[in-house]
Amino acid sequence: MVVEIIATDSMGVRSMATCVQAGGHIFVIDPGVALGPRRYGLAPHPLEFLAKDILWKRVKDRVEKADFVIVTHYHYDHHNPEEVEIFRDKVVFVKHPEDKINKSQRERARYFLERIRGLAREIIFADGKSFDLSRVKLVFSPAQPHGFTNRLGYVLQVAFIEGNDVFLFTSDIQGAPLGEHLDFILDVKPRILFMDGPATYLYPVRFSPKALEASLDHISRIVEEVSPEVFMVDHHTTRDERYARWFGDIEALCKEKGTSWVSAAAFMGKEELFLEAWRRRLHRNEISLSPDQIQ
Repeated sequence: MVVEIIATDSMGVRSMATCVQAGGHIFVIDPGVALGPRRYGLAPHPLEFLAKDILWKRVKDRVEKADFVIVTHYHYDHHNPEEVEIFRDKVVFVKHPEDKINKSQRERARYFLERIRGLAREIIFADGKSFDLSRVKLVFSPAQPHGFTNRLGYVLQVAFIEGNDVFLFTSDIQGAPLGEHLDFILDVKPRILFMDGPATYLYPVRFSPKALEASLDHISRIVEEVSPEVFMVDHHTTRDERYARWFGDIEALCKEKGTSWVSAAAFMGKEELFLEAWRRRLHRNEISLSPDQIQ
């Protein structure tokens, strides 16, 4: 199994776009790339727009070669309803557009699915289902809250199982603060885990101390009980340039268990570019980055 993180927040954009090669198939998960519209009261820096252009092109290139595309939910950093041509002739697994969904995502789902009908080869509602595709099995969680509450709607986790090898893409569970998030992860026992971590950049007002405490406790349990070979934490977490301060005990536990605790950029051997978190300093010219550093 080959896992490639195509675009994510530690690469300079809001995204979790991922390509998986398994069982003779190519899958792309959540082919979307976005920028935070305002951060610190500031619009995105020109380097963020450059990163978005480069990484969106890379996402489209990977989707073009894919057999299957997965959309775990309908936020715009996880799908792009305005460039639907990429879904032509693909089998598309999606979060159910009517069950366990909030008003905003229901409207986005309806618009997106109307646009890809007639383009996609097949559209499959995947919530809570498993699919055997030759030598690889896909296992989708039931719809689960987008974080500590369902205020932002629901998402699907998805596991890829090829023999004894397991990759898990958590989608937007914000550090697995709920028991249902944790149970699915413990059940599939991933070798490689790509998790959007707790949204500490919103702490403590929009991401509560209770949610953070639950997330850190559950992440520790995952390391203790599963000991994945690779534990990537990214997306919401890496919008906080000082995110490492929350994870000292977990990093020590990972070292003890032989788990590689990394950002997605580090997993891919790329320079970490926390462009949204650096936005204030970029606008003040306090960080010197060249366009050539944007990958």
